[in-house]
Amino acid sequence: MSTEILKEPDSAHRGRLQKGPMVLLGAGLFVLLTLWISSTALGLFLPAYSGMMFQAQLILIVPTLILALLLTRVLYKYWLRPLQQLQAWTQRIRAGDLETKVPLPESGELRDITRDINNLSRELSSLIVEMDGKVRAQTEHIAAKSRSLEILYDIATDLSIARNLDEMLEQFLETLMVLVDARAATVRLLTDDHKTYMVASLGLSETVTKQEQWVDVDRCLCGHISKIGGIGIQYGIEECNQFLNCAMVEGECKELIVVPLQYRDRILGVYNLFLARPSSELGKDVRDLLNSIGKHLGLAIEKSRLDDKERRLSIMEERNMIGNELHDSLAQSLVSMRLQAKMLGELLYKKDLLSAQNELRGLRSAIDEAHDSLRELLANFKSRMDGRGLVPTIKELALQFREETGIAVFLQNEWHEFSFTPTQEVQVFRIIQEALTNIRKHSNAGNVRIMLHQINDEHFDVMIEDDGLGMSHNESSVKRGENIGITIMTERAQRIGGKLSVESEVSEGTRVNLTFPAKPGSHDNEHIFGALSGARTPH
Repeated sequence: MSTEILKEPDSAHRGRLQKGPMVLLGAGLFVLLTLWISSTALGLFLPAYSGMMFQAQLILIVPTLILALLLTRVLYKYWLRPLQQLQAWTQRIRAGDLETKVPLPESGELRDITRDINNLSRELSSLIVEMDGKVRAQTEHIAAKSRSLEILYDIATDLSIARNLDEMLEQFLETLMVLVDARAATVRLLTDDHKTYMVASLGLSETVTKQEQWVDVDRCLCGHISKIGGIGIQYGIEECNQFLNCAMVEGECKELIVVPLQYRDRILGVYNLFLARPSSELGKDVRDLLNSIGKHLGLAIEKSRLDDKERRLSIMEERNMIGNELHDSLAQSLVSMRLQAKMLGELLYKKDLLSAQNELRGLRSAIDEAHDSLRELLANFKSRMDGRGLVPTIKELALQFREETGIAVFLQNEWHEFSFTPTQEVQVFRIIQEALTNIRKHSNAGNVRIMLHQINDEHFDVMIEDDGLGMSHNESSVKRGENIGITIMTERAQRIGGKLSVESEVSEGTRVNLTFPAKPGSHDNEHIFGALSGARTPH
């Protein structure tokens, strides 16, 4: 028994199937038309046979019409209708219907063309669907990145405008809880005794805050992350509740997220988020976002600590400077007055009234000088830095000096885009203040110029000059107050790594020039101090 496998005719065979009827019909029609034309010609040239030719024409009309109709039907079926369908397909494609297809002819050369067109249409539709999916995914990714940037911007803004660490952490937690829809949040810093100290919290009860104030690093996930780094996720808070006599947070908590606070390669602590829904709903990039927030907050905390230390160092230096100024002025004056009082007592004992009166006048003069020095010191100590910065404070100082002395002051500022440490600002201000004090007391000047000049990106320059009496190069002729003032200014310049020079000639005025580096000394960048200085490096 044999089995015959029927296959679809190939394109050449289908072409032959289509062309055969068309050729036969066309040939037959051509023959009939030729006969019809020939009979007409014979009827014209042979009038005797015209009747017979007319009858023959009538007979030929019927098969001619039949063949013409058949040929028209074949042309319409295999050529005209496929072309109309192809035209309709192009119109639907232009209208946006990319999934439309051209009806496949039964046979003929247009069948292959139609199949190729449908295949291309199918591939095009698949590519467009794939492209739409990629565009949609990329759009969602960009939207998530934009949202992350907005969150980081909000966090960075809160961290930059806060005035102290407590206010900064409070604003940080408020913003973060709203952004991630958290039930509660905390910030813990590492200590030297291997504990984490809760420095800020939001959403926790007072009872929980007190019980969780100090926690050993080996107790739970918070301490574990603070030692090794990375982001930790704990599902539920049952492990936290076992250390308390109440629930950690009110309501359901799906996840506890622990994120390290990092500054460079050191871990300063962690911040916790108690989420009411899984973190996976926040997006696939949530880990990168939380980690970036931890780095921003770590940088802000480290900066706050360094600023605190800077302020403490500045206060200590200022106290030492006050002690030096008191020693160089009042202390020496008091020693001198003590000696004069002793001399006065001896003269009175000897009843040398004339010498006693001279000594008493010297003692009164010394008391007046000490009183003036004390008033100047008090005036200097009461002067405070303007909250707007160094330059506005110098402007205010120059204005006050002009009003009190009547001396014309010209301030020329060439400092642009600079940032000084608190110590630099205080010392530069005090040097200018001391120079103006010396001008007030000793120069008898009519004009003073203060120039703030930037030498380059690394060095700054301050010049204070007057057109007064000037000073002699002979140290014995320099007034005691001027010598003390120059010594104090020199010490202040050395504290910020700068150099102070004084140029003066008799009747030519005096010029005080301070040059100091833009970057503070290494002592300004020491590590943080106190109980919260135990930062660790992640393994």
